Amino acid sequence: MSNNLTIALDIMGGDYGPRSSLPAAVEAVKLIDHLTLILCGNERQIRCELKKLEALTHPRIQIEHCSEVVNNDDLPSFALRNKKDSSMRVSLDLVKSGRAQACVTAGNTGALLAMAHYVLKMLPGVKRPALISTVPTQTPRPVYLLDLGANVACDSDVLFQFAVMGSVVAEQAQNITNAKVSLLNMGAEEIKGHDSIKEAAKLLQSSDHINYIGYSEGNDIFTGKADVIVCDGFTGNVALKTCEGIAKLIVHKLTKALNKSLFNKFLALLLFPVLKKLYKRVNPDQYNGASLVGLRGIVVKSHGNASKKAFLAAIEEAVREVERQLPEKIRHKFEEIINTDE
Repeated sequence: MSNNLTIALDIMGGDYGPRSSLPAAVEAVKLIDHLTLILCGNERQIRCELKKLEALTHPRIQIEHCSEVVNNDDLPSFALRNKKDSSMRVSLDLVKSGRAQACVTAGNTGALLAMAHYVLKMLPGVKRPALISTVPTQTPRPVYLLDLGANVACDSDVLFQFAVMGSVVAEQAQNITNAKVSLLNMGAEEIKGHDSIKEAAKLLQSSDHINYIGYSEGNDIFTGKADVIVCDGFTGNVALKTCEGIAKLIVHKLTKALNKSLFNKFLALLLFPVLKKLYKRVNPDQYNGASLVGLRGIVVKSHGNASKKAFLAAIEEAVREVERQLPEKIRHKFEEIINTDE
């Protein structure tokens, strides 16, 4: 594929809008020399901010004016019907038209799901899209967790499809084969869990296309037992937010303890290289950017309260997904399953 890479950014979405997305965009084109960004949003506001950042005339930054913004409290149906010139919708339209190879937004998740499903459509064999992201583990490799909130409730077929997509993502990202896939459950025993999980387990056990290793409990997430952990969106969102909360708690407690006395401050100075490495490992910002997989295009969802650093991580994730051509890899996997079953 061409070295040139174009990504559309919803500049207006999220809690901070241009305050975090624009500095991240400018940083991204500095770091990635083959990246072009199309900034979707209020042109006047974008130009004003770019001027402050001394990037108004950057050759790899384009502006696509949008007259509307999807608000955090907009209902998905309302946004889909009435916000056709919003920065979120326009960024998706750019992917559909081929002007951009991916889009990134920190906006309203429900509205994004409705718009992405309508504009980009699903891949063959996929019922619903899923949000997937990584969580650090005790091993060098992270675990891929999905769904993270796109689908509150899922039947067994949808969970099976999530497992297929998750395995493709993990294998492509980590350069591995036969990614270990697990279902998140309230216990490791086969009798535990609700009917959808039990039925999904049977589907996965009977499939030759998935390396299913059984159930995982919440305390297995960080162990590296599995490469992919599958669950419904309600459970996954709670699990992810809990993981992020734990990471922030560790950093808070450690910082407080090391500033408690002069000796502790001296100890912190000695341990600085180790602490810096630990912070980098657990800092949630670097894991920002959940992919909305299952669509015929690449969509990356950033946290609504993403900082500049976190939004930059989401842009970098979109770049990686374009380079891996994830939708095509997922499409091929489902075609392989369908052809084998037939």
